[in-house]
Amino acid sequence: MSTKDTGFHQARWNEPIIYDLTSPGERGILVPQTEGEIKDRVGDVLARVPEKMRRVSRAPLPEMGQSRVLQHYLRLAQETLGRDLNIDVGQGTCTMKYNPPVNEAFVTTPKIADLHPLQDERTVQGVLEIVYRLDKFMREISGLDRFSFQPGGGSHAIYTMAAMVRAYLEQKGENRDEIVTTLFSHPSDAAAPRLKGYKVIIVPAEEDGFVRLASLEKVVSERTAALFITNPEDTGIFNPHIRQFIDLVHAAGGLCGYDQANANGILGITRAKEAGFDMSFFNLHKTFASPHGCGGPGSGAIGVTEELAPFLPVPLIDYDERSGGCFLNYDVEHTIGKVKDYYGVIPAVVRAYAWIMSLGAEGIREVARVAVLNNNYLLHKMYQIKGVEAPFAPGKHRLEQVRYSWQKLTEDTGVVTTDIQQRVADYGGHYWMSHEPWVVPQPVTLEPTESYSRDELDKYASIMERISEEAYDDPELVKGSPYNSTIGKMADHSYLDDPDKWAITWRAYKKRYRGYFNPRGDD
Repeated sequence: MSTKDTGFHQARWNEPIIYDLTSPGERGILVPQTEGEIKDRVGDVLARVPEKMRRVSRAPLPEMGQSRVLQHYLRLAQETLGRDLNIDVGQGTCTMKYNPPVNEAFVTTPKIADLHPLQDERTVQGVLEIVYRLDKFMREISGLDRFSFQPGGGSHAIYTMAAMVRAYLEQKGENRDEIVTTLFSHPSDAAAPRLKGYKVIIVPAEEDGFVRLASLEKVVSERTAALFITNPEDTGIFNPHIRQFIDLVHAAGGLCGYDQANANGILGITRAKEAGFDMSFFNLHKTFASPHGCGGPGSGAIGVTEELAPFLPVPLIDYDERSGGCFLNYDVEHTIGKVKDYYGVIPAVVRAYAWIMSLGAEGIREVARVAVLNNNYLLHKMYQIKGVEAPFAPGKHRLEQVRYSWQKLTEDTGVVTTDIQQRVADYGGHYWMSHEPWVVPQPVTLEPTESYSRDELDKYASIMERISEEAYDDPELVKGSPYNSTIGKMADHSYLDDPDKWAITWRAYKKRYRGYFNPRGDD
């Protein structure tokens, strides 16, 4: 399983915060002074700004030359790993895949980048048509009847689904206050409905990883507003009885929402419509090849049946046959209103549209096929590594990801999954464990997607194998890592664990830690 060691060593600059690089009086550009004739004609511009909107002092922005700005951000970039630099298999359940750079050219062109969301819709017909056409594509992929791209991500789309469930039931005059989800569905399927005031019931999985219909029957009642479920779940297991689940909830009067953040292994193969779902969402970031962006900018494309379409956020993008153009439709009968500014994250929409156009229907199905093939190939390789197991569905194939367990290795060596995570960084890799709290002991979740070659999967498996060997031969070596990364192991986690110690802004940082990090106390 071994492959050639690339000799990875991460750049380490110990780069200060940009505010600490400031040099008073230094400039990156000299703005030309306004000619006297123009000043006389225009007059006192600031006098036109309401007094309460004027700053009482200059903004404390860093003062530095252009080359120093360039050095600063290039150094930070060299300290960052990502899909374009390493094998990002270990970002499990987040679908890290190849994002075609040509799509970046589309979204950075002034025709997209310089658009303003408040422009007259007659001047943005091109981008409105892209949104309208993507809506049609998503209908084909899901089988649902209408899509909105307003939610800013997957969790936001779940929140939007919960808001629509509430509005729909209120319109019917029904008072239902429970939403059901499953243990290995995404945690947001429980968290987002809680924000809407719902009581959330979580159905556990059996030892084989499947949720049984009998378990669901015990919790579904006249109080059930909806079922929110991920399928395949974060174990990579697809529930083949999903239609029975939907029928059970529908029979009780509830709605069913499909979390398709794990759709990468079923694109073009299964659809929400055939399973009977009332609503569903996809992540345009990740699944449809808009960069992950560490939580943003994303887009939770939410689709619904015709019955629920009147509850979607506004505006929707419609086409006017008479004028031959698209328009922003705010006339949606029971709309929940707006859940985000304007009408969506347009760069994510454009990238997804371009990706689908380049692949076509058969290409999208091939994405799913290769993602499943890659995942099961890596599963086979991981099974050969000492100390690793794949709980649930033993001996069975999975879809697009697997949640593995290092529990056996921990019992044998004392090395835990967080130690392995830090050691992986020494080989230029990435490694994601699991949502908290851990249900699978000492977990790691791997999702190869369709983007990786056999050689790359062999390389990642060889890293896992080498770390396993190190753990059995010299546990302290693994526990003391990382050695080749940008930072060493943090001894004090209190700054992360205590919100009172967080410094989200430069002002908060100066107030709390300036004296500690800068003993001179100079400003």
